[in-house]
Amino acid sequence: MAPHSLIALSTDYCLRNLSRTMCCTGDKGVLRLRPDVFLPSEICDKLVNAYMDLVHTDSDFEGHDGFFQLFSDPRSTRLSRVHLREDTVLDQDLQAIAKQDLIELHLTNCNNLSAHSLKTLSDFRHTLVSLSLFGCSNIFHRKAMDFSFQGFNRLRLLNLGCLPPDVDVEALLSPLTSLTALDLSGLQLPRPAFLAQWRDRLTSLVLYNVELCEEVFHTVLHLDISRESRRSGKFKLTRKLLTAIVQSLTHLASLDISGHVMLDNCAAPPFEEAVGRPSTDPSKSSIYPLRELKRPLQFLGLYDTTLCNLTHIPAYKVTGGKNEEQILNAIEAYTEFRPELAHRAINQLFDIARIQHCGQLLRALQLVIAALKCHKYDKSIQVTGSAALFYLTNTEYRCDQSIRLRREVIQVVLNGMEQYQEVTVQRNCCLTLCNFSIPEELEFQYRRVNQLLLRILEPTRQDESIQRIAVHLCNALVCQVDNDHKEAVGKMGFVKTMLNLIQKKLLDKLCDQVMEFSWSALWNITDETPDNCRMFLERSGMDLFLECLKEFPDKQELHRNMLGLLGNVAEVKALRPQLMTPQFITVFSNLLDSKADGIEVSYNACGVLSHIMFDGPDAWTMDEPQREEVMDRMWDAIRSWDVSSRRNINYRSFEPILRLLPQSIAPVSQHWATWALYNLVSVYPSKYCPLLIKEGGMNLLLSVLELPSSHEETKDMARKVMEHCGNFKEDPMETGR
Repeated sequence: MAPHSLIALSTDYCLRNLSRTMCCTGDKGVLRLRPDVFLPSEICDKLVNAYMDLVHTDSDFEGHDGFFQLFSDPRSTRLSRVHLREDTVLDQDLQAIAKQDLIELHLTNCNNLSAHSLKTLSDFRHTLVSLSLFGCSNIFHRKAMDFSFQGFNRLRLLNLGCLPPDVDVEALLSPLTSLTALDLSGLQLPRPAFLAQWRDRLTSLVLYNVELCEEVFHTVLHLDISRESRRSGKFKLTRKLLTAIVQSLTHLASLDISGHVMLDNCAAPPFEEAVGRPSTDPSKSSIYPLRELKRPLQFLGLYDTTLCNLTHIPAYKVTGGKNEEQILNAIEAYTEFRPELAHRAINQLFDIARIQHCGQLLRALQLVIAALKCHKYDKSIQVTGSAALFYLTNTEYRCDQSIRLRREVIQVVLNGMEQYQEVTVQRNCCLTLCNFSIPEELEFQYRRVNQLLLRILEPTRQDESIQRIAVHLCNALVCQVDNDHKEAVGKMGFVKTMLNLIQKKLLDKLCDQVMEFSWSALWNITDETPDNCRMFLERSGMDLFLECLKEFPDKQELHRNMLGLLGNVAEVKALRPQLMTPQFITVFSNLLDSKADGIEVSYNACGVLSHIMFDGPDAWTMDEPQREEVMDRMWDAIRSWDVSSRRNINYRSFEPILRLLPQSIAPVSQHWATWALYNLVSVYPSKYCPLLIKEGGMNLLLSVLELPSSHEETKDMARKVMEHCGNFKEDPMETGR
């Protein structure tokens, strides 16, 4: 996938920074073009069309009410080709550019345009060559019935697809004698002879879902008479009629007959079908009427017909459902104006990616992304597209995907999550995000993805599978990120949301993955972030901790996560007094004897107490349990641990441990810290020796050796830590685990 061009990058930057680039602020804060800015049509067209894309595909982009007013004066800005779509386009937007000499104006599904915009269209009548009003259902309101295309003498291409049925098409089009391309998809034609006036001029005629007659156009290069399958109608496409069409249209290059059921046999028999390799030669065509072609077609639409399954098809590009190539061609051909067909084709692509193997991964991904962007508000496209993305981004295909492509996938997935609260879309989108490296690949949308996940989790009575996936993602997103990210997510309500989930699980007396992931997420988000630790305490987190211990006494993973979190809280000096209650100290002391999850629960309980002891005897404000008694239990626990234990823990910094070394007020805290370092540098030297050296641990360990209050066994352990790190420096190729 090619990198963005310089013009694309520059356009994007200008649109996101209008007031710092091409605009200044005028009266009442309205944006105005700088007086020294003069932009040609090549740049203005890109600015307007890129602006439309950003409005529809990037939720971080804020549109400007007066944006189109920037292009009101053709002396400083020139527009020639403008493509606008969806409900964000208003009458005043068109009116703002009324003085421009537009050559091409495409308006797609602009339902907020009213009959007032027809007057603006008339302003373009002298220059317009190509006009599309596809799906602009309100523009031809009854009040607009007196509108005429009189004076649109240069107009050659016109798309009126999907306009209201009460539009008088014949009267509307009668002045347009020079049309060469006409799309009347979904309209009701007034009479069979209506199209005869363009008989010798039209080169492209699209009559998708139109009730047809047998009129034939001698000059048409592109003929589309396709329809949705199962659509009833009087017109039947027979072998005789198809033969007549092919014989009459001697220059035919593109034909679409998708959705038609052939009433008589157009296909060659199986024994003839099987002869030779697949060929595009018309004389060998498996579809009898197409043997009349002078040359292979550039395009042949056979979607939702049995003819697409034949072997010899005289066309270079075919839509159908036979194989991946035909399905991708169908998505490409039908996405913009026929989402009902694109949806079905994407569903077939989903089956290929899920069951078989996708051979054209890059093309498939780009087409699905384009469909999701184009039909942000179409639920069926969002459901099937998000499901297809899940399989197209999994590990099997990952090596073939560029960073830019994967970021585009993330963008459209987040768009889907933002737009739809529906269970299937949410589940598909969350599952697709699980295919990415978290948090690294999501960091460019970090705030947005967290906001969307927290919104999913806000109603505690949520679909169980979505809840589980969303909590897993939340946990992964706050693991291994910097503290600024954690603090920002905490302010979004992360701590509150996780505690609400825990509260709900307690009420249900259920300790499942959601419960364990929620505690794990709290453990991660409180790491070295005092504000988040404070939020945990302020929102009755300690009460939930005690309730979970009581309700789930045998859940080792849960205990480990909870104690890891409380270790983070205990590292914050200002919060430790809130842990200094007989109830909490007794619980922590009892957990010193826990064998849950190896040494992890006992280790974390001892870590909490080590920080509390570090505050000295004056901070110990209770009679029971006594400080000396608790310290004795801590010594016993530490001596019982195997120093070669493999750990289920990950330190990004040793700072909270290192601060316990150069002190004499609590030797047991010093001993716990030294043991922790000895264990980590022994078992994981390549990871933790450099970290300890980098953070100045060697000098602090020397101070342990020099302090008279340090116990001999602590000093012995400190020497071993220094020895390990010394050996590591001498042998940088150490890879021990």
